[in-house]
Amino acid sequence: MAIKPFLIAGLGNRGSEYDGTRHNAGFLVIDELARRWQVELDREKWHSLFGRVQLSGNTVLFLKPMTFMNLSGKGVVEFVRFYKVDFSRILVIHDDLDMGPGRIKLVRGGGSGGHNGIKSLVDCLGSKDFSRLKVGIGRPGLNGVHRSFPVEKYVLGHLADDELQLLVSRYDFIEKGVRLFIEGDSAGAMSVINRLK
Repeated sequence: MAIKPFLIAGLGNRGSEYDGTRHNAGFLVIDELARRWQVELDREKWHSLFGRVQLSGNTVLFLKPMTFMNLSGKGVVEFVRFYKVDFSRILVIHDDLDMGPGRIKLVRGGGSGGHNGIKSLVDCLGSKDFSRLKVGIGRPGLNGVHRSFPVEKYVLGHLADDELQLLVSRYDFIEKGVRLFIEGDSAGAMSVINRLK
């Protein structure tokens, strides 16, 4: 029986105007992982850009939905169905308003926290039982951003230089944690990633 693949999906909005925005943190992280692991995200299928690589003896599908954030699940679910991906082998990378900039956290299941991309995934997959790598972006009211600043405008704003550098400083930990996840060591992955505050 063929071993089922892993699926790593980074969430964001397509288009150059969204490059480097807080809401595209998932795209930033998956692009960096793809660069490090020499994965070309240059094939298009089911409203998504994707690539494939062998890591630690496993087939891993890298995926960037091109549907805009609110419809992220539309493409992901097609890959899950076609490749028969177990929910335990799905990792979704996305921004999180409720964590400060630079905070990263690996979780399994849980609510959407108001994140429309995660809502779409849960609706399309019919389950919350997949893993998520949450990338903190903070929210208005913190880090010098006035609390009345509209959330929609904040998440679509570009990462400040210090926010981006903080995220970049986490990439080694993210790479190590995701590799452990692919090797089947979810507890080890959480230990590496979740210890960073």
